[in-house]
Amino acid sequence: MDFSHYSGFLLFMFIFTAGFWLLTFALTFIVPYWLIGAWIDRYKENKENKAKNDTKEEISEDVIL
Repeated sequence: MDFSHYSGFLLFMFIFTAGFWLLTFALTFIVPYWLIGAWIDRYKENKENKAKNDTKEEISEDVIL
């Protein structure tokens, strides 16, 4: 038995474990980073929209008075 008998199995194990660790990395770091970033972005947009609406209401109140 020499190395050529195990080369296919070793190649399969390398690809399988590399895929496993890349998937694990994606699920534990990349996906949460993406979700938290999207949440922060939405929070900032809502905060800006609320500030714009508050200033519009103040302006419209001044016009009415």
